[in-house]
Amino acid sequence: MSEPTMANVLSPCLLLVLLLLAPALSAPHERGLIFNLDTGELCLQSAQCKSGCCHRHSGLSLARCAPKAAEFQKCSPKSLYGVYYECPCESGLNCDVDKTIVGSITNSDFGICKDPRSSDGSR
Repeated sequence: MSEPTMANVLSPCLLLVLLLLAPALSAPHERGLIFNLDTGELCLQSAQCKSGCCHRHSGLSLARCAPKAAEFQKCSPKSLYGVYYECPCESGLNCDVDKTIVGSITNSDFGICKDPRSSDGSR
C-alpha cells in the first residue's frame, strides 16, 4: 500500500469544510453556523451576531451574542477587537465616554448610552 500524499488528505478535508460552511454562507438571512447568530450563542466577533454585539463578562469567559445597550445603560464605544465587556449602544444612541489611550487598547473605556437629541444627552 502506498503512503497517502498531502493532496489526497487535503481534498476530503476541503470537501468536508465546504459542505459544513455551505448552508451558513448560502443563506445570509437565516441563522447560520458562523454568522447571523442569536442572543446567547457563542461567538468570536460581533459581526457574527444578529445584534452586532459579542459580549464577554471577563477575559477568561466565553463570549456570547448579547443585545446592544439601551438608553442609560453602561456601554463601550465601537472597538477594533469586535468583542466587548459592555455592548455598544442601540441604533440612534451615543456612548458618552471619556476615551483614554490605555482604555482603547484594553477595551475598558465604559460610558452610558444617551440620546443625542435630548437636552441632557449632548456634551
